[in-house]
Amino acid sequence: MKKLNILFSIFFISISLYAQEWDKQIDAKLPEVLFNHKEFVSIPSLPIDVQKMYQNVAWVKARYQKVGFELKTLESSILPVLFAERIVNPDFKTVLFYFHIDGQPVDPSKWNQKDPFRPVLKEQKENGNWEAIAWESVNAKINDDWRIFGRAAADDKAPIVMFLSALELMKTQNQEPKFNIKIIFDLEEEYGSNGFLSTLTKYKKQYESDYMIIMDGPAHNSNQPTLTFGCRGIATCSITTYGSKLPQHSGHYGNYVSNPVFSLSRILASMKAEDGNVLIEEYYKGITISEEVAVILNSVPDTKEGINNALIIKEEEKVGANYQEALQYPTLNVRQIETSWKGKGLKTVIPEYATAHIDVRLVVETDGKKQLEKIKKHMVDQGYYVLDRKPTDEERLTHAKIITFKGNPGVNAFRTALESPFGEKLRSALTKTFGQKPVSIRTMGGTVPIIPAINELKIPAIIVPMVNMDNNQHSPNENIRIGNIRQGIKICLSILNTTF
Repeated sequence: MKKLNILFSIFFISISLYAQEWDKQIDAKLPEVLFNHKEFVSIPSLPIDVQKMYQNVAWVKARYQKVGFELKTLESSILPVLFAERIVNPDFKTVLFYFHIDGQPVDPSKWNQKDPFRPVLKEQKENGNWEAIAWESVNAKINDDWRIFGRAAADDKAPIVMFLSALELMKTQNQEPKFNIKIIFDLEEEYGSNGFLSTLTKYKKQYESDYMIIMDGPAHNSNQPTLTFGCRGIATCSITTYGSKLPQHSGHYGNYVSNPVFSLSRILASMKAEDGNVLIEEYYKGITISEEVAVILNSVPDTKEGINNALIIKEEEKVGANYQEALQYPTLNVRQIETSWKGKGLKTVIPEYATAHIDVRLVVETDGKKQLEKIKKHMVDQGYYVLDRKPTDEERLTHAKIITFKGNPGVNAFRTALESPFGEKLRSALTKTFGQKPVSIRTMGGTVPIIPAINELKIPAIIVPMVNMDNNQHSPNENIRIGNIRQGIKICLSILNTTF
């Protein structure tokens, strides 16, 4: 036993020294990495400008070819998919990586710089403001809290550069990855990934892999290395209640014509308790939180006080024991309410109709179509005559309580088991590299458009998010923290040196 403990100690010391050597190499390379990132972000990446998108493709091709990849474009229904492959050893396992090149649309007037596609290096002053500093500053001592502001700087060009930089460092050391690599570079993720999803049948054989890693999205707000094992799906629906066929004067017909807003409010109130729990029958069916899962959820470094103070709310809803547990249940969210009056200003009218637009975030145990059926059944049980279209005059005269219900089952959730061999390998690798276990997120709150691909390819998938949580993703002044770039390269090195 003593001999075994000595061997383990030697092993972990060697890993630690190896990681320290990575730190030195990353430090030396970081200025080059940041200028590469600046160059990449400077190429606008909005799919509406096809020529610029092909410039982005050319940039990625040129650099990934230098680290041993074969690249080709795969035809899709819209823009092509850029596909890269590197076979290290036919006997090794294969990991499919996913990145996206495109960025969200921009409104330059909302940005604190002239051009969102001209990256600006900034540091935060004592008053909280971010001020530009010269790019040449990166050639001296680099502050991890400096940030690069620009559209797609974090989402998702930073991870593409981090992964590339890790591969370049390994090449200089004559090191090979411990598995074969395939990469999907999606050109339209921010617009639904329709092009990539259209390729699944035709190119399924080329995408075939043992595991999938998605390098998109923000890490936990502690900025610790993070593994996300799943994300919620989404279904949507709308509920419309009716008053008289045309809007009526509230003076002439108030107290006589029923206002559809109150009908809508009553049906909505019947669906959800004051504490936030959904009252629809079997809405949470099949969901249990085992002791083992609870341990993982409670290990995430969140605090109720910290979250509530950030949101500026006194109390949270009581769906689940804490924030992470709340993410394990489907939601019922009213995202917008409208009436038949849409003009400017207020009018003293009783609206013809009132509509609530709803989104339902799904978890693995729930199916979008079935959840919508439960919502529909609930309204029928409340005495409503439920249609999928506008009511006819005859139906209006026959039924006092009418609802138009329109639903879209959307996309279901995905989740890879926390205790899966794939997850254990990644968790172990990052623990050895960073000296502590990564934050393990069982299910993240958002929905990624490539969930259908994960489900279609039927391979274990884990999200490895590396950018800072406060990166203003999709918003003006998107940014990437330099410390996250440094750490991201190390995360990539750790993964690339893992034997699956």
